[in-house]
Order: sequence, then C-alpha cells, then structure tokens
Amino acid sequence: MRRNPVPCLLLALLFMMSALASPPGQSPGRTRSSTERLEPARLEAASADAARYEAARVERDLLAPLRDFRAAIHVHASDSSHTGGTLDELLAEAKRADVRIVMLSDHYRPPRDFMDGWRGLRDGVLFIPGSEGKGFLIYPDASVMEHMNGTKAALIEAAGAGTALLFLSHVEGRLDHDMAGLSGMEIYNRHYDAEDDMAILLPLSMALTDPAELPVVQAALKDFHEAFLACQLDYPAVYLKKWDRETPRRRLTGVGAIDCHHNNILVLKMKDARTALLGTNVDADEDMREIPATVRPGILEIMKDHAPGDVVAQLDLDTYYDSFRVMSTHILAEELTEKAVRAALREGRAYVSFDWMCDPTGFAYQAVGEKGRVAVMGEEVALAEVTALEAAFPVACKVHIIKNGRRLRTDEAAKIRYEPQTPGVYRIEGWLTIDGEERLWILSNPIYVR
Repeated sequence: MRRNPVPCLLLALLFMMSALASPPGQSPGRTRSSTERLEPARLEAASADAARYEAARVERDLLAPLRDFRAAIHVHASDSSHTGGTLDELLAEAKRADVRIVMLSDHYRPPRDFMDGWRGLRDGVLFIPGSEGKGFLIYPDASVMEHMNGTKAALIEAAGAGTALLFLSHVEGRLDHDMAGLSGMEIYNRHYDAEDDMAILLPLSMALTDPAELPVVQAALKDFHEAFLACQLDYPAVYLKKWDRETPRRRLTGVGAIDCHHNNILVLKMKDARTALLGTNVDADEDMREIPATVRPGILEIMKDHAPGDVVAQLDLDTYYDSFRVMSTHILAEELTEKAVRAALREGRAYVSFDWMCDPTGFAYQAVGEKGRVAVMGEEVALAEVTALEAAFPVACKVHIIKNGRRLRTDEAAKIRYEPQTPGVYRIEGWLTIDGEERLWILSNPIYVR
C-alpha cells in the first residue's frame, strides 16, 4: 500500500524555520516557483487568463460518432485510513465538475474484493471499479483477487484477459519496467508533482498559524481555488520520456492520474490553552505536530473562544471538485457504457488535459486521407493511406508536433495540418500562456503511422 506522503512530511517541514521557497520546476516556459505562483496577484492574473481563454472557446464537433467524455482516472474514496473522501462525496463532486466517468483505484484490502465496489451508472456518472496494486492501475472484467498476492506476471496474465485494462502507475519509480502485456501507462500523475515540490507546504503551514496571514491565504484559496491547486503542475518530462521510448515498439494508451484522496486538508486543532496541533484531516491527534505558543504566539488569537479538540483553522487543498477540474483524461467513446469506455481506452482514443486553463472538450486529432478521416488519436494507419495529420483546438494555442519523442514543428493556431513523410509515432501537445508563463494544456495520444 502506497501512503500519500504529504501529511507526514508536512510536520517535519513546519520546523524548517528558514526562508525556504519551493524551487522552480523544470517545465519549459516556467519562470516562477510554486510559492510565487501562490501570491494573490499571481493567482488573480492566472485565473483572469483562464477566464479569457474560456470566453474565447469555439465549440467543435469533428469526431462524430465519437463523443468526448471527461474522466477521472486513479481516484480513491472510502478505501484506506489515509483517504479522507467518501464515495457519496465523490459522486456529488464529479457531477458538479461535469465528470462523466470515474475509474476507481481502491487500495488492496483483502478480503474485500475491489471489484465489488461501485459499478455502472450512478446519477449520470459511470463508475468502473479497479485497484492500485503492484505498480499498476488494474481494471479487470471480473475478480482477480486470487492473483493479487502472486507474481506480477501471473497478475498481468489474469488481469489482462478479455477487455481488462492495466496501466503502469507512478512511473517515476518504474522507468525500466517492461510494458509487455500492459494497456498503457500514466503520462501524468498529480501525486508526483506534489511529492516533487514538498517545500510549498512550509509557507502554507506557517500561514495556518499566523492570524494575519491566515485570512489572506484562505481568501486566495476560496477565490482562485483551481489556480491555487494548479500551482505545482509541471511538464511530465520523466513520464513522457518513457512513453516516447516505448510507443515505437508497441501501442500504449497514455492516461492522466488524478490520484486524489481528499486527504490534504491542512488542519490546526486546539490541544490546550497554549498548544495547537498541526496535521491533516486523516491524522490522529497523536500523529499531529504540537505547536506551542512560545514558537508561534499567533495561535493564541486563532484559538480564542475555542475549546480543546476544536478545529480552529484549516486549508482544504484537494477537494474532489478542484482535483477533477485541474486535470482529467478525456475519453472518446461512442456511448457512456463500460464496454464503450474500455474499448476506447484499449484503442488509445483519449487525451490528457489540464482543464482549469480552458475546457478542451472538442479537441480533435486525426489522420485524413483522400476521402476523409482514416484514423483518430490512438489508432494505427498505413502511411500510404494518410494525406495529412490534422488537429483542432477550442482556442488558439502553441502546438507542438512530436514524432518518436522529437519535436518536429511548432505552430500558433487553433487548427494545424501536417503531412507526414515517413512512418512514426506522432503526438500533439497544446500549450497556453497563463500569467506570462507557457503551461501545458493538452497531451494527445499518438497516431501510429506505419
């Protein structure tokens, strides 16, 4: 079982009483650290740019009969002691965020069978049960519990039968993993960005114990909640390097992993008249850090008129709604059924999007021939059948055409056309400018030109 490390490391970070700031990421186009992105003026500017893009969207429907369904993949609810969210909460937030598909990733908890979880349509949202185990996201057709404690090879064989889906997960720790027998891999995982930028928790923790700073941060979180959660997002270079290395050998569907647990609510709780406890919503009192007033005198004002045991302040950093709005996987399926969704993902008819910047619904990437479309993203086509590769976006953006991991061309447009001359694995990236920084918006699955 992989425990989200944020709550534990938060406690140690609080006592690093230095001017530590989270380092800038390695994303192309990134100029600010996550801490700088959290400044109210920066959050306001980023949110304003996102609103501007949203207002400029042009509705497109170029992929009929396929439909674009927003999906949340790698989602935890009511499945472990370090998961703070419930299934009922998850459903309500999915509906509010216009998520139509939720692919659960329950932690392995024998004797409970994860395939006994929610399955099918619930109030307009399609649930597909699955598990996070042995380094995979596992979505079999039926129970594979008897293989969960066996070898990886046996699990892959059993879980890969029929219309099952297996995706390599937490790729940063599995860069040399053999991809034989797998449906695909995560090409982005929110957890990795959080784990790679833990230092941002220090200023947030300090604000939680400062009566002057606390309302400023709470207001920024309330007013700009999507940009707030997106401050850590980076270009997933580590993941894409492996994907680009593997896809010339075999077709592998790339998906985005939200990896949400709703377990990052930073909590300040009153212990006694001169001591507070700092932790998260999933920490027991004995696991929280004691904060004496001699170290942070501001807690006395924050705890005024409260009783021991009261939660006196909190910052909810990862609601399901915000997690779903910041990043999702869009699945191109003919209908909202488990059968159609499984088929779409096996074929690679999907793209990953950082939706908070602009709703990407309607993005289309396809290969066309003399008589029209011959393939869409994820599919395979012969070079002789292809006249051009075409992509269309709801708004103009910076578009990178990438072949076998190497950038071929960059355009600034809402529509692009490229005529491939040689076989290869061709994928598309779309980038938007947010508060002066270029930020990744859309990652397509490739078209395999043979």
